Amino acid sequence: MNGARIAIVLALAAGGRAAAPRAFLCADYGRGRVVEVSADGTVAWEHPAPGVLDVWRRPGGNVLFNTRGGAKEVTREKKVVWEYAAAPPNEVVSCQPLPDGRVLLGECGSCRLLEVDRDGKIAREIRLSTTEKKAHYQFRICRKSPAGTYWVAFYGESVVREVDAGGRVLRQLPATNPFCAIPLPDGNVLIGSGQGHRLFEVDREGKVAWQVGENDLPGNPLRFVAGVQRLPDGNTVVCNWGGFGHEGKQPQIFEVTRDRKVVWEVFEKEKLGTVAAVHCFEAEDCLR
Repeated sequence: MNGARIAIVLALAAGGRAAAPRAFLCADYGRGRVVEVSADGTVAWEHPAPGVLDVWRRPGGNVLFNTRGGAKEVTREKKVVWEYAAAPPNEVVSCQPLPDGRVLLGECGSCRLLEVDRDGKIAREIRLSTTEKKAHYQFRICRKSPAGTYWVAFYGESVVREVDAGGRVLRQLPATNPFCAIPLPDGNVLIGSGQGHRLFEVDREGKVAWQVGENDLPGNPLRFVAGVQRLPDGNTVVCNWGGFGHEGKQPQIFEVTRDRKVVWEVFEKEKLGTVAAVHCFEAEDCLR
């Protein structure tokens, strides 16, 4: 598929000018792979990744992603340089590179967060509690905040929680079947609320600071809000996962401004399946 073209549609942003599209990596969950797309829509690179929900491009070009059975980092030449394998039937649903070189993993079944070092050894384990017994529905994306706490999207319980290194709950926010809760530098949290058909940002006091509702964006009704990325300019890139009867019916990825204007989108049902995560990698300080 390398060299194929993905249709990136530009919309008019504020001022009547079309914003430039961005190069990105995405987790094509529907087809079990990671795909890198250049700003002109050319497929630059891809790699098999069954069950992929999370993906990052590392400085230097390596790609980190989860698979249902673990997580791995591979070079552009597809050489595995780091790997973690979960003990069956546990599922790894999330990964995040940390500044100290470790990788944060979310492992369902065992219901725990793991910080794994570059040798593949578990350096820290955070046990989580949930009432959800089925491993696959326990939680989704997990993120470590700059303050050293952890945000976890408890899918089955319809809440997001901030926990400390001992697993103690510090904060809890309601969100219908959440996919992700991304801590922002100002202390706010950006939440992709899965089947709640909603993307919203909550401040330190628990008040909604910004949101996009199910039908706020013409042509992009929110179905299942999966991975999101807050960009340095304040825009947000959203994965509108097309499962549960919506596959191939609308754009899989779009970028939206603070005043809820879509500036570009990807609607490519022939070349992309259901997309769970996106990483626009031009700016290393992007948050996701």
